[in-house]
Amino acid sequence: MTALAGTGALTRLALRRDRIMLPVWLYLIVFMAASTVSSTKGLYPDVASRAELASNTNDTPALVALYGRVYDPTSLGAVSMLKLNVLAAVAAAALSIVLVVRHTRADEESGRQELVGATAVGRRAPLTSALTVVLSANLTLAVLCALGLTIAGLPAAGSAAAGLAWGGVGMAFGAIAAVFAQLTAHARTATGYSFAALGAFYLIRAMGDASGAGGPRWLSWLSPIGWGQQFRPYAGNRWWVLLIMVAFAAVMTVVAYSLVSRRDLGAGVLPDREGPAAAAPRLRGAISLWWRLQRGSLLGWAIAFMVLGAALGGIASNVGDMVGSQQAHDLITKLGGEKGITDAFLAAEMGFSAIFAAAFGVQAVGRLRAEETGQRTEPALATGVSRWRWAAGPVLIALFGGAVLLLLAGAVSGAVYASQSGDGAQFGRLVGASLVQIPAAWVMVGVVVLGYGLLPRLASLGWAVLVVFLLIGEMGPLLKLPGWVMDVSPFAHTPKLPGTTWSVTPLLWMLAITAVLVGAGLWAFRRRDITS
Repeated sequence: MTALAGTGALTRLALRRDRIMLPVWLYLIVFMAASTVSSTKGLYPDVASRAELASNTNDTPALVALYGRVYDPTSLGAVSMLKLNVLAAVAAAALSIVLVVRHTRADEESGRQELVGATAVGRRAPLTSALTVVLSANLTLAVLCALGLTIAGLPAAGSAAAGLAWGGVGMAFGAIAAVFAQLTAHARTATGYSFAALGAFYLIRAMGDASGAGGPRWLSWLSPIGWGQQFRPYAGNRWWVLLIMVAFAAVMTVVAYSLVSRRDLGAGVLPDREGPAAAAPRLRGAISLWWRLQRGSLLGWAIAFMVLGAALGGIASNVGDMVGSQQAHDLITKLGGEKGITDAFLAAEMGFSAIFAAAFGVQAVGRLRAEETGQRTEPALATGVSRWRWAAGPVLIALFGGAVLLLLAGAVSGAVYASQSGDGAQFGRLVGASLVQIPAAWVMVGVVVLGYGLLPRLASLGWAVLVVFLLIGEMGPLLKLPGWVMDVSPFAHTPKLPGTTWSVTPLLWMLAITAVLVGAGLWAFRRRDITS
């Protein structure tokens, strides 16, 4: 038996397990790309409007740090890629990280890989299978994005370059995740380190792009995300950049394979740190245990929200010059507010912050399912811990953490915007705008708690519900969806602050809905059996 025996069977099994998640994720990326191109055509129909947008973007360091540069101001495709170059690349990277960890370290931690390894399966087959799935997913993404952008009306060569750039970024981060899956002993740790690397590379790229002519622009070439942007689709199509991505992925893959033979099954190359023999008094309860398990995740999210707030505050003072057509003003006003383009932009971006805070809540409550399927919930409940107290920990962390994250985003963006505009009142306005987003994010927490209470696997549907709400909010005004469809999303009922009058009534209704959903979910969890 060779080290790669059984790779084909494991690959088919992995594709079957991902038969729903993978197509949906790919479809969302392709749909986002094609719809962005369609909307950009209407917002910037001529060369003059596109050139004005590109000039204002390239002259605003905060925008360049957030999205990158526009390398061809006259090209519709280059202007359309302003946000897509980063968003699609990050989405492809996240997909690759999830796939690699799911089919390597997560399977090993759950014990499935040990059972499979008892058959005619080689030592390196699981890693090879996971990387094969990731390579197939990114190649499919490249082809579908190229077709979608071409059908949307962009040149075929540039569309192919864009698809390869995003697929290349995804493959690079898939290889990074493969290395962390060998270094660490837990899927959560491998995922956390991989996403931390994604954030670090994003910041490195941002510093390089935002630096002046005499600054360290070379930093952009140290990041896979930067390589994706240096592909320059529709602005030169630098095909040779793909060689850098392939070489990097190949090197990281070789490192991952070399680490496989240096560790035992179920263990990581890096040794686990031993804890104290007895827990401190603050760790002798269920809620304090949950806090210990999730505090690192909350800290990472907090750092991301502070960076996001600083970027939004820096962009706010330049929003008025960012769009040069009346159509763009009308669209942003429709999406985010009524009393000025700057307030409309801030209101719309605060809405995105609420989506991200809801994502943290979904992740935090999702740990309940991981503990239950990992057979750690039942031993805990065999002690004096009640089901109410056990489930209350992640729920409280999700609610409290989401509120703290939104407050951080509002405070940092308000401080930056106030310092740039010289208007100290902006700090309080943006803090208030962030606080009114809390009830909508909490409703998502309630949805996940209800799903978990009914059946653990339903907790993962929270991500699908969140994506649906995001698409309704983003594409609803463009597609002119009926009002009742728009009202399905709790984020549609959040006051569009700053810049508009508002009422506390929808906030109270969302808080009541949250209480009902959380209460029903905890009640259902108390009455059902614990699954393995």
